[in-house]
Amino acid sequence: MPTMDDILEHIGEFNFFQKQTFLFLALLSAAFTPIYVGIVFLAFTPDHRCRSPGVPELSRRCGWSLAEELNYTVPGPGPKGQAFPRQCRRYEVDWNQSALGCVDPLAGLAANSSLLPLGPCRYGWEYDTPGSSVVTEFNLVCDDSWKVDLFQSCVNVGFFLGSLGTGYIADRFGRKVCLLATTLISAILGVLTAVAPDYTSLLLFRLGQGLVSKGSWTAGYTLITEFVGFSCRRTVAVLYQVAFTVGLVLLSGLAYAVPHWRWLQLAVSLPTFLLPLCYWFVPESPRWLLSQKRNTQAVKIMDHIAQKNGKLPPADLKMLSLKEDVTEKLSPSFVDLFRTPHLRKHTFILMHLWFTSSVLYQGLIMHMGATGGNLYLDFFYSALVEFPAAFIILVTIERFGRLYPLAGSNLVVGAACFLMIFISHDLHWLNMVVACVGRMGITLAFQMVCLVNAELYPTFLRNLGVMVCSSLCDLGGVITPFLVFRLMEVWQGLPLILFAALGLVAGGMTLLLPETKGVALPETIGDAENLRRKAKPKENKIYLQIQTSEFNSQVPERDAPLGTGWQR
Repeated sequence: MPTMDDILEHIGEFNFFQKQTFLFLALLSAAFTPIYVGIVFLAFTPDHRCRSPGVPELSRRCGWSLAEELNYTVPGPGPKGQAFPRQCRRYEVDWNQSALGCVDPLAGLAANSSLLPLGPCRYGWEYDTPGSSVVTEFNLVCDDSWKVDLFQSCVNVGFFLGSLGTGYIADRFGRKVCLLATTLISAILGVLTAVAPDYTSLLLFRLGQGLVSKGSWTAGYTLITEFVGFSCRRTVAVLYQVAFTVGLVLLSGLAYAVPHWRWLQLAVSLPTFLLPLCYWFVPESPRWLLSQKRNTQAVKIMDHIAQKNGKLPPADLKMLSLKEDVTEKLSPSFVDLFRTPHLRKHTFILMHLWFTSSVLYQGLIMHMGATGGNLYLDFFYSALVEFPAAFIILVTIERFGRLYPLAGSNLVVGAACFLMIFISHDLHWLNMVVACVGRMGITLAFQMVCLVNAELYPTFLRNLGVMVCSSLCDLGGVITPFLVFRLMEVWQGLPLILFAALGLVAGGMTLLLPETKGVALPETIGDAENLRRKAKPKENKIYLQIQTSEFNSQVPERDAPLGTGWQR
C-alpha cells in the first residue's frame, strides 16, 4: 500500500499547494516574534531620575538647560559599586524655598553637595523618552526593577507549561483545532495585555499568552512539515524559522513608528485576529487523519492537493496508509531517556545545548537593548544576520554534517561574548559588529539543536526526547531576564562572562555527540546506543562486506550480522 511520502512524490512534494499553505502558516511564525522578544520595546528602561517638587519651577525661573538642571539638582554617581544612585536617590531639599539661587543653588546649604542627605524617590521619577513603556508607566525601576524580569519570565513559564497541553490537543483533536484555538486565545490575550489596568493583570495576561502562543507556532510548524515530501522537509522547517526572523525585522520598524507600548501591543495583536482564517484555507494534516483511522478524509485531502498542484492522483490513492512501524507499539517512558549509557549522555548534553541556546539568544537581545546606542537600529541590524544563518545551515548540514557546524556556532558566540568584555563602550560600532557575529552563531546553534535532537533518539522515544530536552529552553528563558538585568547592576560585562562560558562549554560538549549525517534514524534503543559505530566511513563497511562474502559459505553464523549491519 502507498504511504504519504509515496503519494507526495507523485503529486508534488513542494508545489503550488504546499507553497500557498507555507505562506499562510509563515504568518504564524512571524506573529510569534513580539511575544518572544517584545520585551525589548515594550519594557525598555530609559534614562531616569527622581522627581523633585519645585525643581521644574526653579529651572524655568533660572533659565537652566537640561544639562544644568541635572548638574545642580541630581546626585552624582555615588560610591563605587552602588547600583544606579543618581536614578534612585534624591537630595532631601525643599526646592520651593526662595533662598535658593540660580548659580549652584545647593552651595548655601552645604559646603559640598555630597554632604547633603539623600532620600528615596518618594515623588516618582522623570523619564527621558518621547514614548512610554511598561517601565515608565508602572515605575519598574530601582527597588522594583526586578519586576521587569518577572514580566518576561512569566511568558516563558507559560511556554513551559503550555507546551505539554497544546501538544496533547494537537495529537488528540488535530492540528487545525489546536491552531484555531491557540491563535484566537493568543490574539485576545494580546489585546487584553494592551489595556491591562495594573501590573498584576499584565503578568496574568502575559502568562496566558505564553500558555497558548508557543502551541500555535508549533502547530503551524508541524502542519507545514506534514504537508511536504521527505526531501523538502528540512528546508521548509528552516524557512518556517526564517519567517520568525522576518517578524524581527518588521517589529523593529513598527516599534520605531509606534513608541508607546500600549499602542505597540495593540498594533502587533490586532492583525493576529486574521490568522484564524487559515482554518478555512488550510486543510487538516492527512498524516494525522491516517493516524486516527480517518482514511476517507485523508484521501479526499490528498486528491485536493493533487488538483491544486496540477497533477493527476495515482490510481492506488484510495489504498493510502501510514507506514507500518512496529516500534510505535512500545510505550515511551521518561526513564528510558537515562536508562542506557549513551542515551543518558546524549540527554544531558542536549539539555545543556537547549538551555544554552535559549539563554544566549534571549540574553544577547536583552543585553544589546540595555547597552546599545540606538535601540531600534541595533535590534534591526542584529535581526538581519539571522538570514545568512539560515542559508549557512542549508548549505553546511549535508556537506559537513551536524556536529562541526553546531559546535562551531556555539564556539563563535562564546568567543564573541568574551571579546565584547574587553571592547570599550565608546566603540559602539565594534561592539555592534561583534554582537552581530555572536547573534548569527547562536541563531545557527538554536536551529540546529532541534534537528540533532530528533536524530539521536529512537522512534518511540523521539517526541518525548525532544519535549524533555527542549523544556530546558523554556526554563532558560525564565531565568535569563534575571541573569541579564541583575548582573548588569553589578557590572555591565558580567552577563557576557556567563554567556562566554556557556557558549564555549556547549561547543566542547557538542563534540561528544555522534555524527548523524547519512545515518538512518534509530528505530530502537539499541540503534541509538550504536549510533557512533554506525557513523563509521562507508569504505570500512564495504570492506567488511567483501570479506564476509568470501567466507560466507564457511562461517555463516559469524558473518551474517556483519552483512546485515552493512545493509542497514
